[in-house]
Amino acid sequence: MKLELKKGWKSMTPIRLRGKSCTRFCMFSKVRSSDLSSGCTPVYLNVYDLTPMNGYFYWAGFGIFHSGVEVHGVEYAFGAHDYPTSGVFEVEPRQCPGFKFRKSIFMGTTRLDPVQVREFMERQAASYTGDTYHLIVKNCNHFCKDICFKLTGNKTPKWVNRLARIGTHQKTLSPL
Repeated sequence: MKLELKKGWKSMTPIRLRGKSCTRFCMFSKVRSSDLSSGCTPVYLNVYDLTPMNGYFYWAGFGIFHSGVEVHGVEYAFGAHDYPTSGVFEVEPRQCPGFKFRKSIFMGTTRLDPVQVREFMERQAASYTGDTYHLIVKNCNHFCKDICFKLTGNKTPKWVNRLARIGTHQKTLSPL
């Protein structure tokens, strides 16, 4: 199967690998865990509740969630702090402190090995510094959406960051 990039998409292949026969990312449509071929590692979106009220709101399609991306037994997430250094951090999968784990969603697969994933995350972390975190326009769910898409070609479910999107619309509609 030959993978082609959609028009306007840039390859994520590092310069040192260009021209070599190496597929860096799986850009497949939905793939089930049982369909995994050798060399493809599953990527999961781990979703956490920020408030106990999510138990009531979740069924209506609302909630306040934290999320992280799990790959090769490590979960990566993004959080705020006051410094212009990376806000990306690692935790044990489904064990993010301060949040209640809700569910894990299979997002697709990547062909990156653990070292390549680590290098990829370090490059991405430069765009996600702790002092740029914003609840509405650049939060942990935006980070996960970006990372999942770059690793698998699949978008995260819209309900995960729905309140931030609603907040964006409210901000643009309300007078200052």
